[in-house]
Amino acid sequence: MPRVLAVSDEVVERLWTTKVREHDVDLVLAAGDLPFDYLEFLADALDRPCVFVPGNHDRDLTGYVYSHGLWTRDGLPADYPGPTGAVNVDGRIADVAGLRIAGLGGSIRYNTGPNQWTERQMARRARGLRLRAAARRFRDGRGVDVLLTHSPPRGVGDREDPPHRGFDCLHETVRRLRPALLVHGHIHPHGEPVPDRNMGDTRVVNTVGYRILDIPENSHAT
Repeated sequence: MPRVLAVSDEVVERLWTTKVREHDVDLVLAAGDLPFDYLEFLADALDRPCVFVPGNHDRDLTGYVYSHGLWTRDGLPADYPGPTGAVNVDGRIADVAGLRIAGLGGSIRYNTGPNQWTERQMARRARGLRLRAAARRFRDGRGVDVLLTHSPPRGVGDREDPPHRGFDCLHETVRRLRPALLVHGHIHPHGEPVPDRNMGDTRVVNTVGYRILDIPENSHAT
């Protein structure tokens, strides 16, 4: 059963030390809005891969492509501003540490900042992700284990203020992908308890700060 260190939004100072090695995990999952050097430290200190999606306060990473040892953007060589060595699954799917992880970063659009999407834009991105997941499942019979997002689904742990409204389209995405876990950030608890929620068979986890999560073994079921 893979175990992950899931982080987002708030730096946990004791994790930014060698004390993080007290956690025996297989993978770091990052749901956005954290310093990229923090993510690099966690991956290096634990000697484990890191998979992330960007949050609405992160740099714009769209358009960067890594190929043959070189980062490019719009076909030209570029310095990549994201976390070194980490896997960005925003709009993508990756198989890492025995898990199939699908990702959708960013928040609802509330100003002109990066990594913000209207409901219609995110619905289009979500459809593309579902098509990619279906293609992989057709090839090898494996479904998605974890859906990693920055924002939660609408009505599932989100807020009513404009910047913290969740996305309606994530309901259809969960229904189609049926991941064991949906891991998100963005919603700061401000001292309030944050219970896990369920969407059918999918457990929805707010990981602001950090959580240690075990991925159920039956998440590989087709």
